[in-house]
Amino acid sequence: MVKRKTKFMCQECGYESPKWMGKCPGCGVWNKMVEEVEKPTSRRGAFIHSQGSAIASKATPITSIETVSEPRIYTDLNELNRVLGGGIVRGSLVLIGGDPGIGKSTLLLQVSSQLANKKHSVLYISGEESLRQTKLRADRLGVSSEHLLVYSETSLDEISRTIDSVNPSFVIIDSIQTIFHPEVTSAPGSVSQVRECTAELMRIGKTKGIAIFIVGHVTKEGSIAGPRLLEHMVDTVLYFEGERHHTYRILRAVKNRFGSTNEMGIFEMKELGLEEVANPSEIFLEERSQGAAGSTVVASMEGTRPVLVEIQALISPTSFGNPRRMATGIDHNRVPLLMAVLEKRVGMLLQNQDAYLKVAGGVKLDEPAIDLAIAVSIASSFRDKPTRPTDCIIGEVGLTGEVRRVSRIEQRVQEAAKLGFERVILPANNLGGWSGPKGIELVGVGSVSEALIATLGG
Repeated sequence: MVKRKTKFMCQECGYESPKWMGKCPGCGVWNKMVEEVEKPTSRRGAFIHSQGSAIASKATPITSIETVSEPRIYTDLNELNRVLGGGIVRGSLVLIGGDPGIGKSTLLLQVSSQLANKKHSVLYISGEESLRQTKLRADRLGVSSEHLLVYSETSLDEISRTIDSVNPSFVIIDSIQTIFHPEVTSAPGSVSQVRECTAELMRIGKTKGIAIFIVGHVTKEGSIAGPRLLEHMVDTVLYFEGERHHTYRILRAVKNRFGSTNEMGIFEMKELGLEEVANPSEIFLEERSQGAAGSTVVASMEGTRPVLVEIQALISPTSFGNPRRMATGIDHNRVPLLMAVLEKRVGMLLQNQDAYLKVAGGVKLDEPAIDLAIAVSIASSFRDKPTRPTDCIIGEVGLTGEVRRVSRIEQRVQEAAKLGFERVILPANNLGGWSGPKGIELVGVGSVSEALIATLGG
């Protein structure tokens, strides 16, 4: 008899060890090492073409490879099409993660209905709900189509047989943590089960040309549960974000082999399901306080779309030995950097001040063009002088206090003009070679000091 080989695997990060350990060396979590039986692996391999054929791999000159554009299938949600890079690619494997109750199943059920109404065969597989529960949710969302097939199963073998018999164009797996592979001895949701089930689904999708959407649970830290290998296996990773007590949801791509990862889709959760938001800038600015010190508006680029958001700053004397620096929605390391620039280049005494910064609306901004708006917000709160409510501030700030040019300035200014802003503070180097829209004043600045004079009067 062949001796059975076992190993111990961390259920948090996937670290493998030949013996049990109380603390995982990979992630440092205690009591997460579980014994699992090693599965023999085959040394043979083949490359699976995205259109559905398995091809024996061989070295090929890149000049002799034919370029074929991937056909796209569009849904009725333009926000989803934008995040996916222009639509759904056949044979792609898409992983959607998000907090419980955020609306992942609602989004996919709506997309399934839209695809089914276009005569595409869709198989919705639920491992968490029964058929009647799925039907109740479908009735609430107004989902009804004979091309939408619903299946409640957790065994991967049964799912594979059903896919072979139905031969759908799209498959929804809700969720991957409930599916189990009969040949893997560990419990459903474990690292081995998630990895093996995803690998099998990837093989099915690539060989048959089926687009598969997989729902993944998230951990307390907000990342998708399971090994990091899971995100490397799929073609696209989407995160569905938002507060459960608020109606707005943000769909963001963190990995996309068929498009950009900078795109963002905005949805609003209503009684009849999710509705896309055509102009998110109005939403992020609708509750802005007029005449409040520390508030500025910046035009940020989210992929190909300009979005106007409000940046708020609160500067107050510290009660501790070390002043606090806290930020929500922006990199917290950027706050002390810009405060050091204001202290050194402008002369503000901020070393004994607590600083709290926030991007209103729950958006995360990470581009350099928001530097000048952050600096003006800090100075506005410190001096208790409000900026003009019709000002939009754009620019990157260097360590010497200069304001550097930013990309796509025309689109940013046009978005500000569309929402009624009367003046845009922007880098002086961005003024040449183009003219702004009518009714809006462009003020070019070369340093942070000039920007403060233009916005705060000094």
